[in-house]
Amino acid sequence: MRRSLTLALVCASALLGGCAVTGDPKSAGRTPAASAPEQVWAARKSPEPLGPPNSAGKPTPLRALPRVPSGDIHQVAPLTIARAAAGPMDSSDDTVKKIKECRSIGQRPCAVQAPRYRDLNGDGKDDLLLAIETGNAWVSLWAFTVKDGVITQILGVSDSARSVELSGRDVIAWDPVEAGGYDMRRVFSWDERLQAMNERVTEYVESSPGK
Repeated sequence: MRRSLTLALVCASALLGGCAVTGDPKSAGRTPAASAPEQVWAARKSPEPLGPPNSAGKPTPLRALPRVPSGDIHQVAPLTIARAAAGPMDSSDDTVKKIKECRSIGQRPCAVQAPRYRDLNGDGKDDLLLAIETGNAWVSLWAFTVKDGVITQILGVSDSARSVELSGRDVIAWDPVEAGGYDMRRVFSWDERLQAMNERVTEYVESSPGK
């Protein structure tokens, strides 16, 4: 009886003192005050809708250049080809000015970049791709092939390209977009019907850290 009474007094003392007996619920402390949501991420601004890809221009024979019966475009210097292509253009055009100022292609301060050779039309022979920097990140992209012994321009576009790539027989231009987090990807491919490089794909792509 004495032992039972002592235990009851201990339990009563614990309850009066605010202490929890083993097995009873315990307080988790003060509840934090409620606060308004804090934004930590927001969706990127979407770019403006794109229209359909541009249609390619007509192939332009450069008859002022010597004929190349073998079809080997390597036989004519790239800068000679660029100057021939620039000949009919307006002399005030930035691309024309840059070509006229160039003395050694692919070397500064010449704006005509080192030539790239690739079979773009699938005839088994190299074609020529040139990029001419015209200032403010704008680049003129020109491509040439040999058709029936005549050097012929098959691509002529200007872009605010951040970079240009060759993938198989495609020429890919990556353009920056005002809406942050996006690039515009333009793919130019050989069009057998037009006999020129045609803009086949124009699309927005989310930028990657390496781009």
